[in-house]
Amino acid sequence: MYINVIGAGLAGCEAAWQIAKRGINVRLFEMKPHKMTPAHKSVNFSELICSNSLKADRLDSAAGLLKEEMRQIGSLLMECADKCRVPAGGALAVDRDLFSSMVTNKIKNNPLIQVMEEEVTDIPNDTITVIATGPLTSDTLAEKIIQLCGGSLHFFDAAAPIVTAESIDMEHAFTASRYDKGGDDAYINCPMNKEEYENFHAELVHAERAPRHDVDVQNPKVYEGCMPVEILAQRGLDTLRFGPMKPVGLRDPKTGHRPWAVLQLRTENADKSMYNLVGFQTNLKFPEQKRVFGMIPALRNAEFVRYGVMHRNTFLDSPRVLNADFSMKSNPNIFFAGQMTGVEGYMESGSSGMMAGINAARRLQGLDTIILPPETMTGSLSRYIADESVKDFQPMGANLGILPPLPEHIRDKRLRAAAHSQRALEVLRVESGEWSDYKPYLEQKEI
Repeated sequence: MYINVIGAGLAGCEAAWQIAKRGINVRLFEMKPHKMTPAHKSVNFSELICSNSLKADRLDSAAGLLKEEMRQIGSLLMECADKCRVPAGGALAVDRDLFSSMVTNKIKNNPLIQVMEEEVTDIPNDTITVIATGPLTSDTLAEKIIQLCGGSLHFFDAAAPIVTAESIDMEHAFTASRYDKGGDDAYINCPMNKEEYENFHAELVHAERAPRHDVDVQNPKVYEGCMPVEILAQRGLDTLRFGPMKPVGLRDPKTGHRPWAVLQLRTENADKSMYNLVGFQTNLKFPEQKRVFGMIPALRNAEFVRYGVMHRNTFLDSPRVLNADFSMKSNPNIFFAGQMTGVEGYMESGSSGMMAGINAARRLQGLDTIILPPETMTGSLSRYIADESVKDFQPMGANLGILPPLPEHIRDKRLRAAAHSQRALEVLRVESGEWSDYKPYLEQKEI
């Protein structure tokens, strides 16, 4: 007996791992290294494309709750991420190369996982299959999925540039986290005064963008979390100051005042030799990125080791296609996982892979599939992507809004998030008694 998993990204690796944990053989198909997508550079699995941040790690946050649920259930990705973390304030950021390498080694050294280095051009029907080919699914397989599902949606995803640490002008920068949380070395902050910012904004709005032949350049469908910075800037002079360049919670030690605008740089690796421009996903031409972003005083002499890029992303109309256990409504032996299901974010993708893998294994074992309770972030996300009342379906990340209301009203957002987390983890512990095949390492956590 075996289960097919197609795609060795975050969701595919997590799905394969969960299946193997349950004593079932896995055939994990991955077209690397023989065929690469435009966005991927490494031959390793679970490559992080946009950012090396997995978002907040605090239990008084939606993203933190999702990660803790994954830890409790026994996620491979969270095990590796916790071992590869780099300073990022209250967020969990990782050394992306070390993280990918660690996941790859775990997968390849698992005796129950057979890695098949080949491109899949059709959907197997020989056994239960998990499709986790991600936003950059090859054209041939994408057409098969469209036929299987009766159509799909497309949007475009953008990645931020990365610069070398040694090229950052620290005479015009300072290290600090917002409100002094997370340590002073979590972020390098690049402040701008009003004149500098307004000149930068004017050039950014009019900068030349890279041509796209497979997207409506005037009206690209890009979800807000990866909106190109130049498109954000078009919305108004102060949009960036209330978005990725907001100065709140920061004080420039050289002036003693809050800057007019701030670009934050977050470390890319454990050696802190590279930093990414937080929130600066872009589709500008490479020379324009160097010219315009070089107007930020701290980046005047910046050396770019990776320029920002914009690439295709694909997701299903999941409420019409998928059940909340990530199986197809029309064929319960086919599961989908990852961003293709309409979850937004690295760990959200990993979470969907975790549940798809668990449920694929249970299907093969003749057991009922599992949908976690709605009080959990994992359960709420899986229910959202299968909610047929959602007509204009768009990608969804972890957020408190999709959780059932608390019995009491709590005004403070972080206290409300902490209460949600406490309830979710208590429910998870109670429900885990029914998961004889889970063997989770559930431990009492303090909120």
